[in-house]
Amino acid sequence: MSRKSTPGSTIHRDLGPTARAAAFRRGLLRWFRRHGRDLPWRRTRDPYRIVVSEFMLQQTQVSRVEGYFDRFLEQYPTVHALAAASPLAVRESWEGLGYYRRAANLHRLAQAVVGEHGGVVPSDPMVLRGLPGVGRYTAGAVASFAYERRTPAVDTNVARVLRRAFHPRLGSKARQPRSRGRSRIASTTPIMENPLKISGSRPSVSSAARPSIKNMKRSGGSPGANTS
Repeated sequence: MSRKSTPGSTIHRDLGPTARAAAFRRGLLRWFRRHGRDLPWRRTRDPYRIVVSEFMLQQTQVSRVEGYFDRFLEQYPTVHALAAASPLAVRESWEGLGYYRRAANLHRLAQAVVGEHGGVVPSDPMVLRGLPGVGRYTAGAVASFAYERRTPAVDTNVARVLRRAFHPRLGSKARQPRSRGRSRIASTTPIMENPLKISGSRPSVSSAARPSIKNMKRSGGSPGANTS
């Protein structure tokens, strides 16, 4: 994401915390309407498809994932289909994306969802974090994008935007202080109040086809966050 197109750099410093958060949300919505990209995983709320996209986007550019996402889902259209596949077949389907541990974790996740959750991807971020390959960011992303849960989904790029908007004196390379095991920036809940508002007007369609949005990372084409 270029600095020129990054949202949130003009928040008025004299506003109170609530007003600054509201101003940031308005600026973010305006930015997304201008710069948001039409990506296949933004056109669905299907939790399984969103999980697949999040795993593929870990440390991989959007342009590369676009060529694999639909093809992978054609081969494994449901979590049950992926769970029933052999590890070798899943790895071969992942060929070219790299970081093959992601494919193994995604396969194990599908088996866990089928075997332990009745084939339904959980909506609770804490339950999601108990699945293979799912860390804090991925759990937040799936919960918010698929289920509209009010939970932060903060990767390194989102954190950089929040730091620039709310903590500019920290600098781009400043080490983030931790509070109860997570970044203080990540706990800025008011600006994450309703992440799906960014999708704008939405047609009335089935839950499997309803559009969804991803965070700023997805528009910037930058490498994704890991699952740590």
